[in-house]
Amino acid sequence: MTQRFTFSFSKAVFLANIMFAMPAAIAVYTAPALAASSISPASGTPQAPISQLYDALNKAEHSGSDISKRIAMITPAVEQTFDMNAILKRSIGLHYDSLAENERNDLVAAFKRFTVARYASTFKPGTDAAFVIAPSTEQASAGKTLVHTTIGNKAAPATDATPIDYVMVHNDAGWQITDILLNGHISQVAAQRADFKAIFNQSGASGLARTLIKKADDFLHE
Repeated sequence: MTQRFTFSFSKAVFLANIMFAMPAAIAVYTAPALAASSISPASGTPQAPISQLYDALNKAEHSGSDISKRIAMITPAVEQTFDMNAILKRSIGLHYDSLAENERNDLVAAFKRFTVARYASTFKPGTDAAFVIAPSTEQASAGKTLVHTTIGNKAAPATDATPIDYVMVHNDAGWQITDILLNGHISQVAAQRADFKAIFNQSGASGLARTLIKKADDFLHE
């Protein structure tokens, strides 16, 4: 059986040539906004982790052509800002809780590697991305908070930027990302759930981890 692994959402959100070309008519976030670097990561606000992530991506794309440098800059931000366990649990389902500790650890490590590789492959020299974070947040269901941002191109009008919203939850590690929404409603978790579940049901946690690592390696072949 051929394994499905399309990651259509990742193509829409993280590939710069698609993200920066999205028409402004789809949705434009017009509330007052702040540059990513204007929010301190230590401020304890829901926006702070997003500021930390965007600052890392901005530094990575200006770090030179060496992808290893970009990985080194992006990895700490991904580790601190994403609740990998929560994302994987929602993507895989209840079977995630029954995994052995080593299976869960291997899967989290593979998903982190995939996430970092996707960012490092996208935000490379010449991307010239413009990151903006809204100063206000929006309360969502069950203790979740939405942080509104846009990602655009510095050479393009601000109205052409793509809205990217982050679903934030406050846990023992502070505020962390549990989902990403494109244009305010396209959920990364929902979009990847069918792919993750199909591979998990067919090949188990180890099979999903291997597939994530292979996709990460594909991203890093510049």
